[in-house]
Amino acid sequence: MTTVLLTDITIFVLALLVGFEVISKVPATLHTPLMSAANSIHGIVLAGAMLIAVTAHDALGYILAFAAAAFAAMNVVGGYVVTGRMLKMFRRSRTPVPAPPTPAAVSGNGQAPARTTTAQPGGPS
Repeated sequence: MTTVLLTDITIFVLALLVGFEVISKVPATLHTPLMSAANSIHGIVLAGAMLIAVTAHDALGYILAFAAAAFAAMNVVGGYVVTGRMLKMFRRSRTPVPAPPTPAAVSGNGQAPARTTTAQPGGPS
């Protein structure tokens, strides 16, 4: 192993550890907005992985570049899927939901009072 490859592997492992530590500290309520806002950063990571693939000269370099590109691509696609689902939650439905009928006067026991028909004096029966 060359010192350059050993340095690159060390930086890669340290970046994995720092990334895991940072993401594990994010509360669950903020993870989805953070993921959707970070799609551009994942795109930059994907571009960096492709640049590393260009400079690889041996099998281990190609394998590491492929793994970096695959993980970066999964992050980009996953970010857009999460963003799409999150935005779908806020869309209004195309057909308006009919309003429920307003209830009649409610008596003390929670049921509508019974109608009684009594003949009024002097009125129609």
